[in-house]
Amino acid sequence: MAHPVPPARRPELPPVHGALICVAAPCLVISPEHGQLTGHGIDGIYRSGRRLLSRCVLRIGGREPVALQGRSLGADRASFTATVRIGAEPGPDPDIGVERIRHADGTERITLRSYTARRVRLPVEISLATDLAELAAIAAGRGGPELPAAVHAGGLRWSTGPAQAVTTAEPAPDDALAATGMLRWQLELAPGESRTIELRTSQDRGARAPAGQVANPLAPARAECDDPRVDPWLRTGLDDLGALLLRDPEDPSDAYAAAGVPWRCGLAPAESLWAARMALPLGTGLAAATLRVLARTQETGTGPGVGKIPGPLRGAGPQLPPGCTGTEATLAFPVVLAEARRWGLSEPEVERLLPTAERCLGWLRGALSGDGFLADPDPGPRRCEMQAHAHRAALLGADLLEGCGRPGAEEWREWAAALRVRFADAFWLDGPDGGRPAAALHPDGRPLPRLTGAAAHLLDTGLLGGGRLAPGLLDRIRSEQVARLLGAPPMDSGWGLRSMAVREPGHNPFGHHSGAVRAHESAVAVAGLAGAGFEKEAAGLLRGLLDAAERFGYRLPEMYAAEQRTAGSAPLPHPAACRPAAVAAAAAIHVLAALAGIRPDAPAGTVALAPMPGAPLGELRLSGLRVAGEPFAVRVSRLGLGMVEEASDALQLGV
Repeated sequence: MAHPVPPARRPELPPVHGALICVAAPCLVISPEHGQLTGHGIDGIYRSGRRLLSRCVLRIGGREPVALQGRSLGADRASFTATVRIGAEPGPDPDIGVERIRHADGTERITLRSYTARRVRLPVEISLATDLAELAAIAAGRGGPELPAAVHAGGLRWSTGPAQAVTTAEPAPDDALAATGMLRWQLELAPGESRTIELRTSQDRGARAPAGQVANPLAPARAECDDPRVDPWLRTGLDDLGALLLRDPEDPSDAYAAAGVPWRCGLAPAESLWAARMALPLGTGLAAATLRVLARTQETGTGPGVGKIPGPLRGAGPQLPPGCTGTEATLAFPVVLAEARRWGLSEPEVERLLPTAERCLGWLRGALSGDGFLADPDPGPRRCEMQAHAHRAALLGADLLEGCGRPGAEEWREWAAALRVRFADAFWLDGPDGGRPAAALHPDGRPLPRLTGAAAHLLDTGLLGGGRLAPGLLDRIRSEQVARLLGAPPMDSGWGLRSMAVREPGHNPFGHHSGAVRAHESAVAVAGLAGAGFEKEAAGLLRGLLDAAERFGYRLPEMYAAEQRTAGSAPLPHPAACRPAAVAAAAAIHVLAALAGIRPDAPAGTVALAPMPGAPLGELRLSGLRVAGEPFAVRVSRLGLGMVEEASDALQLGV
């Protein structure tokens, strides 16, 4: 009798929650907290997805320094502090201080400082190696063996096929030993004196890898708030988002945000568009470039896929099959274009991108199932968030068409109104507690009765002309019920919104769609609740998200565990989460703009303010924003009253 063959195990991603990650895309450095790159695991210096250096072990007097602290100094650099005892003085005190500043561009400065009372002679060794493996192979556990080194120009060189890496040192080492991959110095330090060794690792024979390859199009916004944590959260998000920007190989003048490091360092259409949308208060440059990049990928010609923006499948947890990120990106395209126009995207740029948006809407019309819902994929489940995305695309697409003098606006508004009726009939599950939306409908029409974080998208509407918000997919009564559900303990972990309620079958506090807090969904929930007038629930989730940001050093990971918050507890990291991640970095921008209630209409020359009542974070001033291409600043008082402090002379304050 044949025994069943067990399914092949998928390789596990190496844990990175304790790593210090420096990024200036496409440059990336992953370091353990002690700073020594040991040649094991995923640690190393990378460029364009290839590991240039996997081992960089420092020894002083034959000893490895005692690690004291590793900390991030910004998106692109980290500091590692250590000490060494060489026996120069009696007692337990360290003799030598060591500081290593490591940059994403492959540069490392190692500074040794003497604490002794007499001159000392220090033998210093740095052991170097690499496998020149691709990040994807390393993540799957298929990193290669260390390659033999060759001495090259005061350093070492490795090569295999077309790939090569060079590490040079300044000052030049006294010895460079290719057989052991060792650089050696004999340094003398007087009392209190310091000496620095600089290492440069690159692909091109020792030249410094360029950092900041993309000019950051985001305005340098600042926040002044009664809560002192708000500004570092905003600044860290801006820093991380700028560090994730990549040039489009097809047109290097256009840049987009990579989804996150270390696992998704390339174009992810849905995440890149979401990040660009959330960053619109900082200017329309990133949104315009991202839209242009994706417009070049849109499917053309004939067939059912015409008008769709392609994208990979993404896991949806144990309850549903993987969903297509291309579907989400296609629905987001007209939304981002319509909102970018309201924030001040130039009319020529809108006209240039409008045909792509029209094709996206045309694809939506042809992709609907016989029941009038959008299946993902077809035939497949009708996910509630996809219906929300389709509804938003229809309403903002109609606003875009009407504003640009194109036909079809009224038909899309009628379709959206009909979808609201169909959704209420098919997705809403009545119950004694007021009911809930189903997470999805199976192809046969059966609902999946799970309460998930995807319900937050039902409250996410969109910006229309005149400072108005588009109506949501739910009526007011059902919106109130969803707000209560999102703000209750089964969904609100105290650190943000769970991706699935704690009492649901299959709940896993670490599950990326079955319980874990996803920073993007939490930010969408806060903004949607604030815009719909549910201040209590919005304020609760906002405070939890800000508390979590503080515990993570203001660099929120894309997701983290949804263990219930208790006195003295801290949010638990997810071992495989990207950090930084584009949508998590943009979360601060999104929720603060929603808190201030900024609703611009650049084509009409107006901007309206609708601050969240109650001022949950106290008095708030946001400056350095961009509306209609000009600097914009707004202040919200402790009473929740908004005032524009700086704006273009062409803008008038709307209602």
